[in-house]
Amino acid sequence: MTINQRNAVRDMLTRGGGGAQPRPVEELRKGFAEMMSTFPVPSGVTLTDTTIAGRPAVLVEPRENPRPGTMLYFHGGSFALGSPSTAMSLTAHLVLRTGIRALSVDYRLAPENPYPAGVTDCFNAYQALLNQGVAPQDATILGDSAGGGLSVTTVLAAKNAGLPVPSCVVCFSPGLDQRRSGGSFESKRGIDPFFTPEALIASGERYLAGSDPHTEMTSPAVYADMKGFPPLLLQVGSDELLLDDSVRFAERARDAEVDVILDVTAKVPHVFQAFVDHLDEAGDALDRAALFIRQHVGRSATE
Repeated sequence: MTINQRNAVRDMLTRGGGGAQPRPVEELRKGFAEMMSTFPVPSGVTLTDTTIAGRPAVLVEPRENPRPGTMLYFHGGSFALGSPSTAMSLTAHLVLRTGIRALSVDYRLAPENPYPAGVTDCFNAYQALLNQGVAPQDATILGDSAGGGLSVTTVLAAKNAGLPVPSCVVCFSPGLDQRRSGGSFESKRGIDPFFTPEALIASGERYLAGSDPHTEMTSPAVYADMKGFPPLLLQVGSDELLLDDSVRFAERARDAEVDVILDVTAKVPHVFQAFVDHLDEAGDALDRAALFIRQHVGRSATE
């Protein structure tokens, strides 16, 4: 990483102000959509509007050299912002790197639809994928930020419902603790260029709407039962308020003897992988994530 690259990204985040301070959700949504629209969708993919489990979705397919499997993608946005479109650049880059199609789900957002609406939509999407005939070993679940958190809770919900889990899970800067109890929540104050603690507390209140943060579905970094969880890749930047969400969740996975990779990149911000056209480390991280996915999707079917 060059100093110029890092400074340019910090300037972009400061201008966008997507999660910097508590603001009305309509204003946050507009600013987030405008910022994410500056990330171009790479050529080489086909986008098709579709639905799954009653929710809108976008099917993203490689035009050349497709591989078997399906990635179920959940976008970020503090559980209140964004859509498949705001994460489309990141999703498409993963499709190109893996050769595996992705289905990006437009789950319901808070505050209009607070917890557990998003969890329910994402779980229903995974269940529908299985009902459509996609074998669990041919599926992976992944997402960024809030979508990373939903990737985890979707698998927890599947385990609790007795459904088979997917081949693996990939999370980019996931939000995994609505208690906001990690040490980085304060130690990275003023270092994280995107979030403030006050903004994250406000987003959590908007998402929970009075629900208990002391459960495995609201704070899996603290309470999740990891027994039977599939192989897990967590990627996070060292400058993030949410750094310890990933660190503590990786520790829970390790203690439960789950295969886990905690991939921390120094001096990069929240969901730095989205800055693939701006940061050398973003492309490198996506290459590592793509390798992880290719190593696991379809693995049990071929052993």
